[in-house]
Amino acid sequence: MDVILLQRVEKLGQMGEVVKVKPGYARNFLLPQKKAIRATKENLARFETERAQLEAQNLKRREEAERVAERVAGLAVVMLRQAGESGQLYGSVSARDIADAATESGLSITRQQVQLDHPIKTLGLHPVRVMLHPEVIITVTVNVARTAEEAERQARGETVRGVEEEALVAEAMFEPGAEPAGTGEQPEI
Repeated sequence: MDVILLQRVEKLGQMGEVVKVKPGYARNFLLPQKKAIRATKENLARFETERAQLEAQNLKRREEAERVAERVAGLAVVMLRQAGESGQLYGSVSARDIADAATESGLSITRQQVQLDHPIKTLGLHPVRVMLHPEVIITVTVNVARTAEEAERQARGETVRGVEEEALVAEAMFEPGAEPAGTGEQPEI
């Protein structure tokens, strides 16, 4: 199906381009969200007459998004979650959680603007892309920790004790060249 893009769509094209997409993608995503219109002769003619107006609106929205991006550059949000000793979360941090935390921090965004490839399931600092406008993308740092104190330590750059660190500590406890206790053969009785 051929559609005319009304705004830039990532990995598809720029405003005004006629692109070929699968019917389901057009019917379920592009058309309902007003990101594109069907490429018919009437719509092509209508788009060309309204092109200047659409480009002006797009430019205005982009400038607003750039101002917001400058204002919130370097935004970091803290998510407190329960996790096991290995640093694995008992749940996950989703796009909705990040959008809610960012809104509390002063950046009004929706979950659709948060670009997560997969939910966050471990403790630590995670960079997340937030699309303020199709052409303006910022990075928000999501600090996932068990407690506020742990979040502060992670923000300073300290690592939170996890499985790898525990293994290093356990190795350091044994003398170099010595066999760890309990791994030798047991004498027969």
